[in-house]
Amino acid sequence: MSMKVNAFAVALLLSTPLAHNAAAQVRLPRLVSDGMVLQREADVRIWGWAKAGEAVAVSFLGKTYKATTGADGKWAVQLPHLKAGGPYEMDIKASNQVAVKDIMVGDVWLCSGQSNMETPMSRLRDKYPDVVAQAANPKIRQYEVPLTYNFQRPQQDLTGGKWIAADPQTVLKFSAVAYFFAMEINAKYQVPVGIIKDAVGGSPAEAWLSADGLKQFPNYEQQLAKYKDSTVVLGIRQHEGAAVANWYQTLYKTDQGEARGQQKWSAPDYDASSWPTMSVPGFWSKQTPLGAVNGVVWFRKEVDVPAAMVGQPARLELGTLVDADSTYINGQLVGSTGYQYPPRKYDVKPGVLKAGKNVVVVRLISNGGPGGGFTMDKKYELSAGGQTIDLRGPWQYKQGATMPSTPGTTTFQYTPGGLFNGMIAPVLPYAIKGVLWYQGESNAGRTGDYQALFNGMIVDWRKQFKQPNLPFLYAQLPNFMAARKEPSESGWAQVRDVQRRGLALPHTGMAVILDAGEWNDIHPLDKQTPGHRLALAAQKVAYGDSKLVSSGPLYQSMQTNGNKVTLSFSSIGSGLVAKGGGELKGFAIAGPDKKFVWAQAKIEGNKVVVWSDQVPNPTVVRYAWADNPEGVNLYNKEGLPASTFTTEAEVPGATSRL
Repeated sequence: MSMKVNAFAVALLLSTPLAHNAAAQVRLPRLVSDGMVLQREADVRIWGWAKAGEAVAVSFLGKTYKATTGADGKWAVQLPHLKAGGPYEMDIKASNQVAVKDIMVGDVWLCSGQSNMETPMSRLRDKYPDVVAQAANPKIRQYEVPLTYNFQRPQQDLTGGKWIAADPQTVLKFSAVAYFFAMEINAKYQVPVGIIKDAVGGSPAEAWLSADGLKQFPNYEQQLAKYKDSTVVLGIRQHEGAAVANWYQTLYKTDQGEARGQQKWSAPDYDASSWPTMSVPGFWSKQTPLGAVNGVVWFRKEVDVPAAMVGQPARLELGTLVDADSTYINGQLVGSTGYQYPPRKYDVKPGVLKAGKNVVVVRLISNGGPGGGFTMDKKYELSAGGQTIDLRGPWQYKQGATMPSTPGTTTFQYTPGGLFNGMIAPVLPYAIKGVLWYQGESNAGRTGDYQALFNGMIVDWRKQFKQPNLPFLYAQLPNFMAARKEPSESGWAQVRDVQRRGLALPHTGMAVILDAGEWNDIHPLDKQTPGHRLALAAQKVAYGDSKLVSSGPLYQSMQTNGNKVTLSFSSIGSGLVAKGGGELKGFAIAGPDKKFVWAQAKIEGNKVVVWSDQVPNPTVVRYAWADNPEGVNLYNKEGLPASTFTTEAEVPGATSRL
């Protein structure tokens, strides 16, 4: 999950509903601002604050709506159902006058979850260059909600942000999943689409529940109660911040490669002839005598650069690194990244490369776990002028400093209820078409409560938005981590099955993306597939296209006959297929002892028959039950994959409280 620097002003932590003094003029929430997209064909609320008892008039599309502020300084008007269109202008008059310009009316989608919803188009510009270049569409707009948490109470307003229309530059900040979704909805229905990007990397589901929604989880309520005292939070942050700062100070003081009075190890003419080598990509804990050491390890590689690559912009790509790096070419710093997940794609200015010998140096910090290194099966190369140098292979290395693991810190934004109060509560008065949700990775290691959390959050948000039929569409977790040869338990499979069972709630839809992940990257670059499949779900759930096949096969029931189990599915579309031909893969079967073995499977009509000669009395069948269910190939003829499932009545290890 992506990280964000945990450095908020104390005032933000102590934030209270915004005060409005007696002389306050009319003021609008940040969402109600230039460039906003209003929800068509819905009850649209326009609200704000002014002096108590002040008359407020809102003029829009030739009509005027009036309100008077209450004793708390709040006012609100409701607009009638609006038709798609724009741009329009809105005037708000009280003791002062405010104009809101460039307003569109269309469909507004709240896009939330963790880092895979947060991942911006900027990270994908190399994968989708044409999409970025052609992003000039003023009818697709995004409002990015700043990371904010509040443990005391729901906030009345957001802490920042603004509406921006898509163009080749601004689109780089858009949620990639949400943008691909918006492109399809805009093209299909020819209406403006507003994205409220409201996601936080690494966030667990419980952080997004309201105080009311947390009542069924006493353990999470206790966690929230601990931090309601702002002085406790401030004290923890100061103590932990000092410990981490001291760790890095010690690291730099003891790093031999940065020692004063001697040549830096990043210098191109430094003599590293005595350094041993290891193969890149790879991890030093597995390839070198260093073992699972933390601290700093320096890497150097000499490359021969042809004259044709010199004098023009270059690109250095180093896959993803564990954990933080500072990278040099010929002694010049060309890039640095503070944590492991972002792909290292460093632009190198003309003049840095020279003909002949060049030296690439990576100062790599491992701050915890089993040491660091270079992620496997990623791109490691230096390119310029249409030529590419492969950087895989032997690199010299030397340890610069040995350190214990970085002191632990409290990630306050993951505390139950905090993100709801800071980032969802201020959005509640704003009319939306539905919710897009991409989350679950952070709950995969503790799935016991996830079924209750996930279902409970959907129910909670519908209650808080006062929309009992609010469409809630979500991406199921993709394939991730190394594939296993034998059937095994899997936290990611458990989360996927919880998500599948969530479809029992009305007005929900799920995008199965078991074919869109990457085994070695929790942030797969394919964001078009989840965006497309969420758009299919939206067409059926939110737009009423009942004839559309919007999902791959979904397990319904099983029937046992001897040693064979016949499985029935919904969402079979035009029929079931083994994608690519050949035998069905990914099915496991077990008897009463719950010892799973790989099963044979074949399609018979609209059903799948599963069996194994090792299991004479089968009781349970599982499909795609792995973190990375490599090779699973049950699809419908519309090209949509089947969901992970188990035929067990309950998700293994999960509890349901709803």
